[in-house]
Amino acid sequence: MALSMAGCRGWLWRLGPGPAAGLSRARRELRFPGRCLSTKAGSRSVLAALVSTAKRINKRYERFLERTFPRFYVLHSTFTRGIQALFLEVKEIRDIRSRMARQGLSVQQLPYRDMERLRQFRRDLIKAVPIGIIAIPPFANFLVIILMYFFPRQLLIRHFWTPQQQVEFLGTYDAIRRDSYPAVLESLARAARSLPDPQLQSRLQQLCSEVQRGSQPRVAELCAVRGAFSGPVLALNQLQVSHVKALSRVLFLTPHLPAPVLRHRLRSHVLEIRQLDRALQRLSLGQLREEELRAACYLRGLNPTHLDVASCRAWLEQWLGLSCRLEASEASLLANSMVLLSLNYVRPKE
Repeated sequence: MALSMAGCRGWLWRLGPGPAAGLSRARRELRFPGRCLSTKAGSRSVLAALVSTAKRINKRYERFLERTFPRFYVLHSTFTRGIQALFLEVKEIRDIRSRMARQGLSVQQLPYRDMERLRQFRRDLIKAVPIGIIAIPPFANFLVIILMYFFPRQLLIRHFWTPQQQVEFLGTYDAIRRDSYPAVLESLARAARSLPDPQLQSRLQQLCSEVQRGSQPRVAELCAVRGAFSGPVLALNQLQVSHVKALSRVLFLTPHLPAPVLRHRLRSHVLEIRQLDRALQRLSLGQLREEELRAACYLRGLNPTHLDVASCRAWLEQWLGLSCRLEASEASLLANSMVLLSLNYVRPKE
């Protein structure tokens, strides 16, 4: 029996907003498509207005700081740029790690730049650990700010150094490193007298004497004495403790640790540089930007501040010519060569 119109309306009312209500709503949206987009467009415009206002206020605040408190403005702008650079680097490290996991790559298989980013980020992270521990107790933030202000070189990572501080601190670190060069040469000359092979003993003593007189050794001369650094006396696990401490300072490692720990850290850092050298050789030096070229020289013992690009590239070619010939068992020669090759290096003649 057919239902009456009133009965149909009552049945739909009891059923609630069902297909009929959805159909009518769809018809309204089809008739007026701008209404369903107006809310989203309005929220986007409000968000864009807020972001624009925040940027405008921030620019005014920075101009006020620059005019009124110029020294504080330098710290503020350095901190802001440092935070941005740090976040970008964290993103890059996360991308590198995810690519390694996805492709099943080891660190040794990475391109040079990715390998160098991982190495530098790990060192920055280790340096940031003490300041993070100090900041754990309640109300310790003020102490952290004071310490960071008075000891920026020791506590801040490179992202939060001003351009002037970067030049100054790199010079300070290089001066500390160069102070240990004479100790390395003296230890080498003293150990050479104890070598069992008379020929190696004579060659190494002559090499040390020439370097102490200001001469620049060639790669062929260093390769001629490589056998002395994998046998007794000069192998890395048999070096004198004073020699190991001097080499640790060359690599910016703390010397105030037990001798077995010092030897292990020294070996791991030297082999890490050796892996970087092989990745750099695959890339070729011509692909490096100037700042990358100078950073590569600095890491390997040479201060490139007063050298031009051609001189930096010539020295790095010499270094790679030695490093890529050596085996892992000859890590001691590579560590000592950071002193032998860089101590008397001058700009090549045109």
